[in-house]
Amino acid sequence: MNGRDPRDAERHRIRRRRALVAVALVLVLALGAAGSYVWWALTAPVSAPAVTSETPEVVAPAAAQLAIPTEVASAISISGADAYLGAEANGIWAAGGSGEARSIASISKLITALVILDERPLAGADDPGPTITFDEADNDLYDKYYSLGATTVGMPTGSSMSQNQALATMLIPSASNYAEALSTWAFGSQDAFVGATRRWLAAHGLTGTTIVEPTGINPRNASTPGDLVAIGKLAAANPVIARIAATESITVPDTGRVSNTNYLLGNLGITGLKTGSLGENNSTLLYTASLDVGAAEPLGVTGVVLGGYSGETVGSSVLTLLASIRDGFHDVPVATAGQNVGSLSTPWGSTAQLVIGTDASIFTWSDTPISATMELTTPVAYTDGEVVGSITFTAGPNTATAPVRLDGSIEPPTDWWRLTHPGELGQP
Repeated sequence: MNGRDPRDAERHRIRRRRALVAVALVLVLALGAAGSYVWWALTAPVSAPAVTSETPEVVAPAAAQLAIPTEVASAISISGADAYLGAEANGIWAAGGSGEARSIASISKLITALVILDERPLAGADDPGPTITFDEADNDLYDKYYSLGATTVGMPTGSSMSQNQALATMLIPSASNYAEALSTWAFGSQDAFVGATRRWLAAHGLTGTTIVEPTGINPRNASTPGDLVAIGKLAAANPVIARIAATESITVPDTGRVSNTNYLLGNLGITGLKTGSLGENNSTLLYTASLDVGAAEPLGVTGVVLGGYSGETVGSSVLTLLASIRDGFHDVPVATAGQNVGSLSTPWGSTAQLVIGTDASIFTWSDTPISATMELTTPVAYTDGEVVGSITFTAGPNTATAPVRLDGSIEPPTDWWRLTHPGELGQP
């Protein structure tokens, strides 16, 4: 025997087996941990891309150059555009020159027509009304007004026409003899007509207007721009007068074709109402228009010019004013397809841009400020072209909206990046 205790060898074998088992266990645990890490790293959530965005600013267009006549007395009222132009003050949107009363010449005939129709109303625009037969006194009015240099149209003794026709002859060619004949027919005398006119003016709050006779040949027939705009609205609301004032010409028995003294009819939507002149520097025009400015509906315009040098200069100033209002409305470009408004970026280096998806413009007036607001949503697929929000532009009552899209795709991180950036990953 060599003297070794067999029990020592057995104990050695036991210790070696235990060591091998321990090593194997450590290896198993290590491999398990490594496998768990790999699985976690490859499946752990990553943070959403960081978003930076900037809502674009839109520079408002230049202010409209409104051509309000200032060398004369003028005023204008506009309906259908409060949301663009703002509310009117006392029924007037803009005015120029003095607001004092001035001679109104043949605009007087428009007031005469309103007062007559208040006393002798017609059932509608085409209602002829009663027949009026002219006597010798009416016929004499032709000579009276002809000698005064006023416009006249024949009314032979014994001739007749309807009330509607007579009103048209008074207003369209501006026949002064018809104004006196009609007002006498309606009220019995000129004194009665003047009294009725004063009561009519008072009832409508037209305290700045004076009427002493029906034709306007007397310069004491006067009114203010504010009163005349109100009178214009009353006339335009009367279907008989509105139809007559918009008529370019009529045929008068025993006279033939006569034309409307308002040669602006049809220009820039002008629909009426009445011209007047008492010579140099005393031309007038009370007008209405349906002005197309590119909005959903035309604008309703009522305006007046008093004290113009001539009918031509007054007409030119009115057309220039209406054109300046029309040109003050415009479509303003506010966005361009592809315009950059932000970006998306990730820790692993994948990026995409936020861009406006379509061109956009907005309809507005003058230099109305244009604001923009952008709303973004979380992308679903993060792919090129995906709509991820919208941008809305606002100017006055109008808005325009364009989509915001992704330009480029956000690619997922690689496996290697995941394995080597555990600090960028979500918790297991």
